[in-house]
Amino acid sequence: MAANLASLIDQGPDLSGKVIFVTGGTGSFGRAFVSRLLAEYDPARVIVFSRDEQKHYAMQAEMDDPRLRYFVGDIRDRDRLMRALIGVDIVVHAAAMKHVPLAEYNPTEAIRTNIDGAVNIIDACLDRGVKQVVALSTDKAVSPVNLYGATKLCMEKLFVAANAYSGAVGTRFDLVRYGNVVGSKGSVVPIFLRQKDAGELTLTEPQMTRFWIGMDQAVDLVLLALRDGSGGEVYVPKIPACTVAQLADAVAPDAKKKVVGIRPGEKMHEVLITPDEARHVLEYDRVYVIGSDYRWASTERRPGGKPVANDFLFSSDIATQLNVEEVRSFLVHLGFLS
Repeated sequence: MAANLASLIDQGPDLSGKVIFVTGGTGSFGRAFVSRLLAEYDPARVIVFSRDEQKHYAMQAEMDDPRLRYFVGDIRDRDRLMRALIGVDIVVHAAAMKHVPLAEYNPTEAIRTNIDGAVNIIDACLDRGVKQVVALSTDKAVSPVNLYGATKLCMEKLFVAANAYSGAVGTRFDLVRYGNVVGSKGSVVPIFLRQKDAGELTLTEPQMTRFWIGMDQAVDLVLLALRDGSGGEVYVPKIPACTVAQLADAVAPDAKKKVVGIRPGEKMHEVLITPDEARHVLEYDRVYVIGSDYRWASTERRPGGKPVANDFLFSSDIATQLNVEEVRSFLVHLGFLS
């Protein structure tokens, strides 16, 4: 289990005196990332950008630091972004519409946020001379079967291609791609914990597998991309997976399990790297780095790293599998179980 919970980074980037802008800054990842910045680094300012005023109010009550700025705004609004990004050095783009069933039922809203919003971020960062951008992606962007995944695939392509437009400005755009964050809002672990008290858990499909990552590791991955990213790269962590049944048994071994079927747009297994991407992948101790098809972003110039096999596949059904006890230890370590 230690390897599965290990930090993905030994030494963070130099963020001293930097102005850092976090879209979706009041969300699960945003709050964790901002907390880490304030505790371990010395930024000049951290700008929390989100459209939910109530979340701003709640976060401000918990995090009252003179380096923090709370900007209410929507990534769909390019003018607001242009105003908010004045003087910003680094952008971490975490804002997204991310619930699969809601995106399936409200496709235009997902497109406006996840794709049009990404275009606005890119344009505003280029026009304001932002030095570095890291965007958050998901395993659902790989060979997508749902609208959410398709919008995140488009987002990935947009951010990689944006490096071709930075020119003399020199803005670097990189991405991180990972699986389910344990305990994040809307994830299955909090749902199982609530259902545990009623004595029955609802499972979509017992043999469905998913990748899992802790929030600290997700923050680590972004910090790694900020430290090492050279533009057009996608950072993928080496994370484990388990079945839905194993997760349910770890949370509530004695509860009844009710199978309700796969929801619209869901896969049986998720993929983080496909064989089609393999020729651009370099393997490191704790991560894989996917280079770009563009010549200016060739992985050949990246130090270290080992090429993977041409048929390499990183899928949740063949990745390192956690057994029930390991899943339980994982949840105990993260504070969800005692």
